Amino acid sequence: MKLQLRDYPRIAIFVGLIAALGVVPAVNIVPGVPVTAQTLGVMLAGAVLGSFRGTLAVLIFEVLVLAGLPLLAGGRGGAAVFTGPTAGYLIGWLIGAWLIGAVIASLPKLNLAVSSLLAFIVGGIVAIYVPGILWYAYSQGFPILAVAQGNLVFLVGDSVKIVIAVLVLLGIKAAYPKALVN
Repeated sequence: MKLQLRDYPRIAIFVGLIAALGVVPAVNIVPGVPVTAQTLGVMLAGAVLGSFRGTLAVLIFEVLVLAGLPLLAGGRGGAAVFTGPTAGYLIGWLIGAWLIGAVIASLPKLNLAVSSLLAFIVGGIVAIYVPGILWYAYSQGFPILAVAQGNLVFLVGDSVKIVIAVLVLLGIKAAYPKALVN
């Protein structure tokens, strides 16, 4: 997909948004896996920018983290986070942003509130949890089922983020419908 000149600042805005949401203090419910507001930025990137551009925003953010910028919640950054217990969730962010954009684009006749809710559940929870759980279990030597059960505590916080994301997306559509790529 070819990027247009106007895409660059829009992508940069979401890279910045994801980074800014990392300043919100993380909550550690399960050791090594913080609950952060950054997932909200990932969800909105996919929803507003679409699959390709949203995923590109997340990828650029993750490249900056890989380069050592302390942009993740708690001021984390560097190559170590891509081999640590949360690495699978970071991979899930890429998959999630893409899926969110794809689901919303594939349901154009459906009410945006409904299509985005479905997209955020599929891309914001399932697509992030699956690689996150698998990598956490593998890297820490825990049974997958035990890690999956441990992740259930995150559903409350992620559900709140989904509601916020739907409301923000509807607000963007009402105020500036051309902002939505899908």
